[in-house]
Amino acid sequence: MMRGEHGAPGGGPGADADYESARLARELTTAVSWYMDEHGVTKRELAQRLDVTPGRVSQILSGGENLTLRTLAAVCAALDARLEVELVANKPGGPAHGRFGRG
Repeated sequence: MMRGEHGAPGGGPGADADYESARLARELTTAVSWYMDEHGVTKRELAQRLDVTPGRVSQILSGGENLTLRTLAAVCAALDARLEVELVANKPGGPAHGRFGRG
């Protein structure tokens, strides 16, 4: 399997976007799961706070779907937490480097 310039399979812009989307979903769901573990929040409790089924929470945390910003915001609010985003260059010294968020 060929890899594109940024390590994505296929090498085209669409492949890069697909790769980045999957990577972001993994990072987000891992961060939410870690936060829940650290704060003793179960999937069932999060489901109650979100007014959804535990199965829906499992879907959200599986990383297998394209989560909306609204869903992420609802999860953060239910956990009384906020998500911080950092944009960094793929290559050291590249043009896209900075932090976005309130801190």
